[in-house]
Amino acid sequence: MATISPSSDYQETVEAPAVSATPVATLRDPRLDFFRGIAMFIILLAHTPGNLWTKWLPARWGFSDATEMFVFCSGMASAIAFGKLFQSKGLAMGTARIAFRVWQVYWAHIGLFFVVLACMLALPYLGFTLRDYVSQLNLPPFLNNIEGNMIGLMTLTYVPNYFDILPMYLVILAMIPFMMALSRLHPLAVLGASVLIWCTANVEMLELVSDTDVTPLQLPAQLWFPEGKDERPWFFNPFGWQLCFFTGFALMIGWLPRPPVNRLLIGAATAYVLFSFVFSSVGMRAYDWQPAWWDSIRSWQWETYRDFGALRSKTEFGLFRYLHLLALGYLGWVAVGEGGKHLRVGQVWSWVVNNIIMKVGQQSLAVFVFSMLLARLLGVWLDETSTLDGDDLVRNPWTNAVINLVGFGLLVACAYTAAYFKSTPWKPRKPTRSPI
Repeated sequence: MATISPSSDYQETVEAPAVSATPVATLRDPRLDFFRGIAMFIILLAHTPGNLWTKWLPARWGFSDATEMFVFCSGMASAIAFGKLFQSKGLAMGTARIAFRVWQVYWAHIGLFFVVLACMLALPYLGFTLRDYVSQLNLPPFLNNIEGNMIGLMTLTYVPNYFDILPMYLVILAMIPFMMALSRLHPLAVLGASVLIWCTANVEMLELVSDTDVTPLQLPAQLWFPEGKDERPWFFNPFGWQLCFFTGFALMIGWLPRPPVNRLLIGAATAYVLFSFVFSSVGMRAYDWQPAWWDSIRSWQWETYRDFGALRSKTEFGLFRYLHLLALGYLGWVAVGEGGKHLRVGQVWSWVVNNIIMKVGQQSLAVFVFSMLLARLLGVWLDETSTLDGDDLVRNPWTNAVINLVGFGLLVACAYTAAYFKSTPWKPRKPTRSPI
């Protein structure tokens, strides 16, 4: 049975059991917590309706965005949380632990939906009527067919807009026992299976080279809608996005070695990031300072988008998005340095990293669920502080900045609160034995 040794860069966070197919991370990696924390702040901004800061999010600069960062880092965190358990306690106990985590994420998803729905329904009664906030989230179809969609909601066959990340995440979590079982054959068996599953979700790539009409492997998001209504799959196809997750998982657990740091790879990653900025489906169109030659680029984009849309698909996690994630991830990994040493530069920056960004990253599930509700409420606050220009609400940049900073502060408060309760302060502490 083959063994893949971890790179020296992981030695502070990876521990190899006495008998093991692969070494498994067992300690927190500061780089992981840092990037997960950054992802949480970005996700809050991206989910806040009409937020002016969204012009500067990763999604405006290339194919991938904070979703890739969140899923990739979640894969790495899952390797730390569950990998050693599978090796030390066996497949059955590891599977039980995964089942418990899936159960937690499932009820987080259900609870989040009803809390957000209740808040959106309450807003008109509280005097917030500038928008139809229920329709903004496309929730009327649920209210118009509560019997069917309640069944669909509980069985994940009705996945509303905006509430689609956690269902994707829990399906991928459920794949971990299968992948851990495959790893007993060889780590490459896991990677091969992940790529094959990804291909089932991206079979539309075949249409680039043939006239064959193919349908990707998908899950229904509106199964219980009345006949004749729009039928759509999950916005985040877990069969495609699992490749992002298990790439992070494989790097942290040691199935994949770390890439070398050299000018060739740095140059190639930088070149691809620049390419994706110009040729992505978003690119510069969010900005007013588009150069004259940009019109020709946009014309080319629209002419070729249908032909190459499968390569940049967000639903299926297309190839262009995966390459962009790898390029950005590599550049970020190089930038923070071995063991995250560059994160500790300067007293003030070190304090911000340790006490704000990493704290949020350490409590990412609690912070993420809280941010989904918080983003909607911040959007209402933005509406109420905007000026009306015809039918449009015009944001004040300074007010927008203050609201964003308040949102950041609330995320940090949520992280500290979650950490406090996880420490079970109500349990009695064992007395410390005196050395004398």
